[in-house]
Amino acid sequence: MRYAWGRAWRACGYLLLAGASGLATLVMMPLGVAVVLLIVVGGVGLLLLPRCLVLSVRWTDLHRRRAARFLGEEVPELPVPAATYLREMWREPSVRRSLRWMPVFTLVSVVLGMLAVFLPGMVLNTVQTLMWWALPVALRPEPYGIAIDGWGIALVTVAGQVLSFIVLALWVVPASARAHARLCLLLSAPTEAELLTERVDRLSRTRAEVVDSHGAELRRIERDLHDGTQARLVAIAMQLGVAREAVSDPAVAALLERAHQGAEEAMTELREVIRGVYPPILADRGLVGALTALAARSAVPVRLDLDDPGELPVSVETAAYYVVTEAVSNASRHADAETISVVLSRSPGLLRVEVHDDGRGGADENSGSGLPGLRRRVAALDGRVSVHSPAGGPTVIEAELPCAS
Repeated sequence: MRYAWGRAWRACGYLLLAGASGLATLVMMPLGVAVVLLIVVGGVGLLLLPRCLVLSVRWTDLHRRRAARFLGEEVPELPVPAATYLREMWREPSVRRSLRWMPVFTLVSVVLGMLAVFLPGMVLNTVQTLMWWALPVALRPEPYGIAIDGWGIALVTVAGQVLSFIVLALWVVPASARAHARLCLLLSAPTEAELLTERVDRLSRTRAEVVDSHGAELRRIERDLHDGTQARLVAIAMQLGVAREAVSDPAVAALLERAHQGAEEAMTELREVIRGVYPPILADRGLVGALTALAARSAVPVRLDLDDPGELPVSVETAAYYVVTEAVSNASRHADAETISVVLSRSPGLLRVEVHDDGRGGADENSGSGLPGLRRRVAALDGRVSVHSPAGGPTVIEAELPCAS
């Protein structure tokens, strides 16, 4: 019984607050109409209406989450429209849903809020009925049009009020509160398509964060290997060389010679590993400097057209470098190219890389050219790679890498 009364008072409080919110929404809607009229008359509302629409979405989400808490459910937070232009904002599903929700919410909340107000009123009526004898005749209560002028009619009226109060409090009000909350969730719930879009956006952001974190970790590993392990191997190789020159025993000198060669081979392998993890030249010179050095080392003349890309995520910078490296390597080794051109440009949110060579073309992604690896590396960043290489040439490799604006 204690639980039942607790549920009743909780439902009554929910409906009372819903009724107050409904009245507040009733005031907000005419204000929205006034803003629209300002748009028509003088255009002033163009500055106010987007903010009003954002406010309506937040207001809807507030009551949606409140209804979910009352029902003991979990709901995702509604995305607030990021658009600042009226035309773009009007296309937002959350805005249209909020505008449909507000009039229905207002009507239902005001009606059911009056039902919740009726319960405390019944308690006050009961007290007044029992105190009929202490009031002047002219001021004696007449609940529901029944004059209270004796204990008989007073007790019958009180019994009816108590019975009605119990029925309303224990069954009608809780059922009405649950119905109100369900209706609020139903009208304000995003569609499956919206939920799927939000989930995809969240996964894309999470993956981008993971890729950036991975790139930063690779850069740290490269720095540790370059500055730590490689430096120690160099020191060991030098010490072995000095020791080999200092000993007179041929057998010991031969052992030191093999150890010295092993240390140098280990350094060579370590340099290859470091270049595979994260090219050191990127850390030293940046993307433009690294591509300039690549062109200088190439056996085939490379013409560069490089815009300053500004600050880039580590993962994007590395992917762009490997795209150019692989394309230049393929043109030099397999295409018999005489000239290669590299174009690097950046637009808001996108880094474009284009490598063009005048070789014989016919690039085959299944022949070990490294193009599948490039596709996987770029696809991990939600990028795109296109290869146009007809027989006889030329070959054009383009990559588009999303990056922060």
